[in-house]
Amino acid sequence: MSPTLLRGQFVSAPPAWPQLQSMIGEVKDGDLDRRTFIRRMIGLGLTAPMAAQVLALGGVAIAQSISPYKPVKRGGGGPLKLLWWQGPTLLNPHFGVGTKDQDGSRLFYEPLASWDPEGNLSLILAAEIPSIQNGGLSPDGKSVTWKLKPGVKWHDGKPFTADDVVFNWQYAKDPATAAVTIAIFRDITVEKVEDLTVRILFDKPTPFWANAFVGPYGAIIPKHLFANYAGVQSREAPNNLKPVGTGPYKFVEFKPGDLIRGELNSDYHMPNRPYFDSIEMKGGGDAVSAARAVIQTGEYDYASNIQVEDEVLLRLEKGGTGKTIYAVGADIETIFLNLSDPNTEVDGERSSLKTKHPLFSDPAGRKALSMLVDRDAVQKVIYGRAGRATANFFNGLPQFVSKNTSWEFNTEKAAKLLGEAGWKPGVDSIREKDGKKLKLIFQTSINGPRQKTQAIVKQACQKAGIDVELKSVVASVFFSSDAANPDTMNKFYADIEMSAFLGSPPDPDRFLSSFHSRNIPSKENKWQGFNLPRYVSQEYDATIDAAKVEIDPVKRASLYIKANDLLWQDAVLIPVIHRLKVAASSNSLRVVVSGWGTDTDHLQDWYREAT
Repeated sequence: MSPTLLRGQFVSAPPAWPQLQSMIGEVKDGDLDRRTFIRRMIGLGLTAPMAAQVLALGGVAIAQSISPYKPVKRGGGGPLKLLWWQGPTLLNPHFGVGTKDQDGSRLFYEPLASWDPEGNLSLILAAEIPSIQNGGLSPDGKSVTWKLKPGVKWHDGKPFTADDVVFNWQYAKDPATAAVTIAIFRDITVEKVEDLTVRILFDKPTPFWANAFVGPYGAIIPKHLFANYAGVQSREAPNNLKPVGTGPYKFVEFKPGDLIRGELNSDYHMPNRPYFDSIEMKGGGDAVSAARAVIQTGEYDYASNIQVEDEVLLRLEKGGTGKTIYAVGADIETIFLNLSDPNTEVDGERSSLKTKHPLFSDPAGRKALSMLVDRDAVQKVIYGRAGRATANFFNGLPQFVSKNTSWEFNTEKAAKLLGEAGWKPGVDSIREKDGKKLKLIFQTSINGPRQKTQAIVKQACQKAGIDVELKSVVASVFFSSDAANPDTMNKFYADIEMSAFLGSPPDPDRFLSSFHSRNIPSKENKWQGFNLPRYVSQEYDATIDAAKVEIDPVKRASLYIKANDLLWQDAVLIPVIHRLKVAASSNSLRVVVSGWGTDTDHLQDWYREAT
């Protein structure tokens, strides 16, 4: 029943829905246990969380996350000191371009539910997980009804209600708001049923129904403070920098890029939480100093995104007061190729769709560059335990990863491709065509592993006759959502850039839908889209559109594998390393960190234990 993909030819699997319905019936009758069902679905190409959602559509109640939290009273844990070397620059979850801003916003704002490390749904603001049994999930996959937890209050004492949930949908789907969450809310309808009940309506069957209002992109802001700042005035809201949420900690202070402070929310809606009396998220520095401040000196309790050479971490762990922790998700370190011309301005916009890149508009140029990335060297020299080389953009459970892709490091073949495309060596050995030198700007954020990766790529490019200028941008600038900033990854005023896609939910849609043509960053949408290469493909768009509404899990998986493989075949990006989420934690801190969300998604369950 598995799909078969030959290079350039896609053959879809035959329908498997009758067989699937039979298996679901066996689970409902007790003749087949849930674990065996999920294992079989993984064999057909699904992630475990997606298989659980298929069960829910078939009438089997979805498994809920079990909290490991042990404290029996609220507070008393003293301060919790976090270190985010990429400091947040704003605190509105709808504008969080980089994970740093999502992490900072999540200290105060909450979604209806989050994904735990095993991919189960963990209740936050919802009273229960929707299912067919409780009437929350329609059997046809065209609607989901969420019941909200009663008695939840915003930090200013106002009640949290269905009106807030509906407002967030209206706010985010308005193109004038320029929210990064628009893709989640654009094609759905959210209606108030009662004060504590909302219904989400889908135009077509939607197998991944737990998307809107779930996870880091699902955090909800209060209507009474943002209603006057929707649309074109969205960036003027004072509370973009002064959050009033529902979370375990209340806002005290924010210095963009530097410091966030919060205090215990004595009115928090979960019993015995939070454990800590105050919270501090310090920004700045670099990944190595952040790792050292937790693992070696114990100055901080936790540091996120420790993208540090593995040999450095191994040295720090010897005799330190902390440890390195890992979480498995789909994070991917990627090199993006600009299909537009970053050096030509059209209507006040560089890297415009109205222009074409002199090298990368030619598939031969893109394929040549993909052969100049030595993934093996990057993994062995830099990432070690924290990653593996890959040719796939989507990497989840091994069973879901496409088996149809491959990668090759070969400077001679790359040089040959460039020569066949008309780029001939000049007197200085740098290739040129039509009087234009082959010189590229390669940008990324300031970070040790990324600068080392840049150096590895630059050396190979020089051998092939490409002159590469390396550009490193401060992380808080590179990942900024500031539309006036020329050095953001979304504006992409360079030929090549490297960044990571992080914190995906346990479904491939969020990752792969990013490259639908309607998600291209532009002046019109304030550069909020994630289709960084400016990739336009009717076949790719049609594949994603079909996958979004396909209920048959086997056919749906095959469509997403096809989308992944189209990115590979068209060489619009170069996946380098499938990264584990790496963080540093003190030995006494008990954290819950999921690879399917941000580090702070389960902050309410963190506590300290004597060691």
